Amino acid sequence: MQDNAPPNIHSTYLRLRPDSTVEKLPVDGSFWPRLMAGELGDLHHEYLVTCYTYAEDWPSWECHPNGDEIVVMLSGRATFILESPAGTTELSLERTGDFAFVPRGTWHTARTGTTTTMLFITAGEGTLNRPA
Repeated sequence: MQDNAPPNIHSTYLRLRPDSTVEKLPVDGSFWPRLMAGELGDLHHEYLVTCYTYAEDWPSWECHPNGDEIVVMLSGRATFILESPAGTTELSLERTGDFAFVPRGTWHTARTGTTTTMLFITAGEGTLNRPA
């Protein structure tokens, strides 16, 4: 019997390439270590579409120096904290469909008040992290 189930964003992430093609990336326990080690490419001029569920505040800040990021609330609630030279801004995502626009080079983290699932469209090349 053939499985005709559609892909699911929780188990298959997407690489949006500069030539307007899409590559499916199966997700397992080794996905993030392989990505960080460069085994899945450098994401040069590419976007990564992922989905992640958080049960607590993010443990770190991140910054995407080579492109913008969009974070879409699917369920739960979160306060996004954006740090720029002009100061810190807080943005509350409270409803399904609310989204945060994170400009290139902006350090950001999130506080969650409940289990929260978000969809990320990230220019991942050169992503930086620091502890929260």
